[in-house]
Amino acid sequence: MTGVLGGDPAMMGRAITLVESRKPAHRQLAGEVLQRLLPHAGKARRIGITGVPGVGKSTFIETFGRMLTADGHKVAVLAVDPTSSRTGGSILGDKTRMLELGRDPHAFIRPSPSAGTLGGVARATREAMVVCEAAGFDVIIVETVGVGQSEIVVAEMVDFFLVLMLPGAGDELQGIKKGVLEIADMLAVNKADGENAAAARLAAAEYRRALQIMTPHEAIWQPPVVTCSALQGDGLDEIWKQIGQHKETLDAAGAFDEKRRRQQVDWMRAMVRDRLAAALEADEQVRAILPDIEKQVAEGMLAPSLGADRMLAAFMPHSKGETE
Repeated sequence: MTGVLGGDPAMMGRAITLVESRKPAHRQLAGEVLQRLLPHAGKARRIGITGVPGVGKSTFIETFGRMLTADGHKVAVLAVDPTSSRTGGSILGDKTRMLELGRDPHAFIRPSPSAGTLGGVARATREAMVVCEAAGFDVIIVETVGVGQSEIVVAEMVDFFLVLMLPGAGDELQGIKKGVLEIADMLAVNKADGENAAAARLAAAEYRRALQIMTPHEAIWQPPVVTCSALQGDGLDEIWKQIGQHKETLDAAGAFDEKRRRQQVDWMRAMVRDRLAAALEADEQVRAILPDIEKQVAEGMLAPSLGADRMLAAFMPHSKGETE
């Protein structure tokens, strides 16, 4: 633990590997490590970042991260990727593109493998955050490189959720998932340089109008919309300023600490669900009947709901396998 508290990257990597492990033999030790690190965590600014394909997310994170390290901050970049068990994870490609940030002694880049489930990603990322914060990193950037529910998962574990957009609203505005806009704390139209500058300003105006007719997820904060150029470094200081303003606003209302407390409880509940699912899959009684149940369900001989009830009854023999 001393190595982690000293910010040793190798020891941080070993600690994260331990807490990510799903092996029962590692779980108790990982819990003890996290319990000892927890008093040293919780002081970092946690920022979630997502963006549509081609938005320049890797360039943004590298430029933004280097701006922060140049200003004296220590930056850790983590990734939430529900596809990593199948593809190896986009963060590995991002890491090769973020060469300068990867070489920065005040930065740390780490993927979070999913173990095949989004719940697994969330668990791994939250626990990696504790390790990084205990190691002295005061800015944690959590990147979502997956799709769908991954944005919501990231938003629920960070203080500030930034959505990067492309210039040229038009049809793109119609294709934006409303759910993403509803959880955003800020929208930033990237690539606002050269011939794209005018289109970026127009897109920003369209997004502002879209946000004005939506109910913000935090009543005391209206998500701002800005333009930026990660390639040229323009507008990134304004984004950092808004992140600070967001914290001040929530602090003044007593909402920041309450949000952190709620996230801790949500984390515990998510871990209960994740561990129950893992225990169900590993249970010998369930594994014995699963092939037959799956065959019957696939052939239409058994309703999926009844199949689930039978699995749960085998897992919990004293339960009826259903919700009363």
